[in-house]
Amino acid sequence: MKKVVLSLALVAMMFVSCKETEANVEETAVEATEAVEATATEAVEAVEVAGDSATAAVEAAGTEAAAKVEEAAK
Repeated sequence: MKKVVLSLALVAMMFVSCKETEANVEETAVEATEAVEATATEAVEAVEVAGDSATAAVEAAGTEAAAKVEEAAK
């Protein structure tokens, strides 16, 4: 009888442990997803800024080149 009670107690402890582990895994997954989304947003913003800077630099270089060509043509 003691073995049966001890076995049932062991099974109950394992069940509770599994439930706690499942809850922890779900919380960790949500936190990881939020962190990845935040990082992705920051990366997209950084790429947009870099793209805008590159576009501005190319436009400025094009304007300078056009001005030099006009001066050389005069």
